[in-house]
Amino acid sequence: MKTRYTPLVTLKKSAMDKSERGLQSANADLNSAAEALKLSYNLLLDIETPKSGSISSLLASRTLLDSQRDMIQHNHKWVDFAKNQAELAKKQLKLDMIEHEKFKYLEVQEIKKIIKEQKIKDAKELDEVALMGYAQKGKK
Repeated sequence: MKTRYTPLVTLKKSAMDKSERGLQSANADLNSAAEALKLSYNLLLDIETPKSGSISSLLASRTLLDSQRDMIQHNHKWVDFAKNQAELAKKQLKLDMIEHEKFKYLEVQEIKKIIKEQKIKDAKELDEVALMGYAQKGKK
């Protein structure tokens, strides 16, 4: 049954679905960031420092360690950013769900009102039919 709230319910439903997709995307980004951070830590553990050799190999190892530490720091920032994005997406989804439920409730109330009015109208019509039948019975 269509009411004046039906288009709004449809609109809020699509906004809620969009927010759900956004949250799924944010969670996927967060998982990717966490995986990249884990991988960068593992790569740091794999780097071996030379125990002996030329100074150039020591400097190369040190540069590699510094580079990996920078990558870890970058991945930490990425994880923090992804967490913030996921939290924002959760909040938006919650707001959209609330809005959808509000209009859905209003639509249900409107439908109940229409059904009640229809029942009253049907009851009046039945009363009129009964009165007409009773009046015709009295004439015979």
